[in-house]
Amino acid sequence: MNNGKVYSRNEIRELDRMAIEDYGIPGCVLMENAGRGIFEYMCSKNVDGLVIICCGKGNNGGDGFVLARYLHNHKVPVKIFIFAKPSEIKGDAKIFLHILEKMNLPIYFFESLSLEPGFFVQEFLSATWIVDALFGTGLAGVIKEPYTTVINTINNSDAIVLSVDIPSGLDCDNGKELGVFVKADHTVTFVGAKMGFKNSKTKRWLGNIKIVDIGIPKQEA
Repeated sequence: MNNGKVYSRNEIRELDRMAIEDYGIPGCVLMENAGRGIFEYMCSKNVDGLVIICCGKGNNGGDGFVLARYLHNHKVPVKIFIFAKPSEIKGDAKIFLHILEKMNLPIYFFESLSLEPGFFVQEFLSATWIVDALFGTGLAGVIKEPYTTVINTINNSDAIVLSVDIPSGLDCDNGKELGVFVKADHTVTFVGAKMGFKNSKTKRWLGNIKIVDIGIPKQEA
């Protein structure tokens, strides 16, 4: 769908609303398309080794759940770290989490930072890729724990880091840091580039940018 346009947070929200409410495309279809698009991009980069997917409780995390299924189906080892309570996973994301649970994939919930930080620090050391599916374009507030420690640990790892839609901790509209932020090697973003990508101070932390069409109907001029 991208035509070179750069999108704000509200414009992306409106496109999602339009696709779901006006065109009747289920949100889970958009999420499936997003996760598959990330997978296809990772394949183009010859993904191998352990992939750890760090997921938040929202739709960004749901994209990560879809990605995990595709990676596993193609024999790429994967672990899913969810930084939320099980009860906080809702809507479309919950659908895809249930699928992973039925597949018996390794899923770890970290509800707070009494959450054995040494465990996931050690796990990150064994990862070839880390996927940042913590926060999407809707994030506006300052990053707090446990995400501060998680993001700092991601940034201190030697893994290849891929962010889903936007590096967690960057503001979609202006690219400013919301406390701490993920320093990505790759950013797979949906529909089109985001306004915050133009911020010269944080632009370098986007890494290689790939725009993925998730099937939202194109609006003719």
